[in-house]
Amino acid sequence: MEIRIHSIEDLPRASKEFIDAVGHRKVFAFSAEMGAGKTTFISAVLNAMGVDEIEGSPTYSLVNVYDSQMFGRINHFDLYRIREEEEALDIGIEEMLYSDDICFIEWPEKIDNLLPDNVIWSYIRVNEDSSRTLTIEL
Repeated sequence: MEIRIHSIEDLPRASKEFIDAVGHRKVFAFSAEMGAGKTTFISAVLNAMGVDEIEGSPTYSLVNVYDSQMFGRINHFDLYRIREEEEALDIGIEEMLYSDDICFIEWPEKIDNLLPDNVIWSYIRVNEDSSRTLTIEL
């Protein structure tokens, strides 16, 4: 499935479309080049899920945890700074990935061996006109 995002104003629509498409799935891997908009899109999805106070990218803390009255606990991981899977294990990532929590993961390639089989892969591509295309492998 593909969702085209023409501008930042498109994010509320695209977020709702994403949520409707993925149903009750829990673990999402977002792959894209640096600056493609992974954090921006995930923040928009969090807003659509009823999270009002978003802390931005968890680049230094590796994970931000949110509570949504509609969706429960949500973990947002940014694994850009980890060098090896052991660092992710040290923060208890396996416990979170295999819980009933929703997990959004930026730079999932760094923990490929730790991801559950049912992870939903999403790819953000920057188009020539600066719009984005989000491809979701359902």
